[in-house]
Amino acid sequence: LLSSSRQRASLASLPSPSLLAPERHKIIMTTNITLKTVVFLGSARNIVAPWGGDSRLGDRVANWVKSTLSSRSEPLGDDQKVVHEVRVVDPLDVFGPDGALSHSGGEMKAPVFFMNPASLQPTVKQLQDAIKGADCYLIVSPEYNHSIPPALGSVMGHFGGSNYKCKPSGIITYSPGPFAGMRAAMQIQVMCHELGCLPVSKLCGLPGVSDLLELDGTPKDADHRMLKQLPELLTQLEWMAVAMKNQREKTGTF
Repeated sequence: LLSSSRQRASLASLPSPSLLAPERHKIIMTTNITLKTVVFLGSARNIVAPWGGDSRLGDRVANWVKSTLSSRSEPLGDDQKVVHEVRVVDPLDVFGPDGALSHSGGEMKAPVFFMNPASLQPTVKQLQDAIKGADCYLIVSPEYNHSIPPALGSVMGHFGGSNYKCKPSGIITYSPGPFAGMRAAMQIQVMCHELGCLPVSKLCGLPGVSDLLELDGTPKDADHRMLKQLPELLTQLEWMAVAMKNQREKTGTF
């Protein structure tokens, strides 16, 4: 018995095999998941009000959003990062001379879902392909008359829900005053639900935009609490976009 006890004590004093083995360093190769992100601008205003200000306040917000997306590279697990490939859909361009929807106009005389696909003009087809091929959407919009701006409803409404379905969306609203376009945000949520691009729960609402952002979108105070909304929204959007992208690739859409 004494000999057996001594053997156990001797074995217990030996270093564990893991300590004797050479240290192994795990090499993690990081790859990017690129999300095709379409940004819809909600305002087609192109005039300075009699009391002054920007011809389109939303340009400050749009520039800030584009800059944020271009510099964003968020980890997804241990070996992947999410980046964005951005396409901006601007109603000033879309409905302007030679724009993809200039023949239809903001009043939507020729909704794309009423047209023969074979007869679509190349610019219309390119815009439809960009919308349908997107992984997620961001809507950057003011509120007009406490509601959705006509330009936004028209641009998105030109294309049927089959182009948007099984993808997420995020809503960013703004105002020159204190209410940040929130009344429009509530209605844009309903519109996105009906189109099939389900909005994430986090909203980004910016009041007093000219006090927050320069003309080029540079924050006047990068640590301002109102500007922290966008990264939180994008985290939700990316999570949903990757999950929905994986599911579309496995099973298609419904």
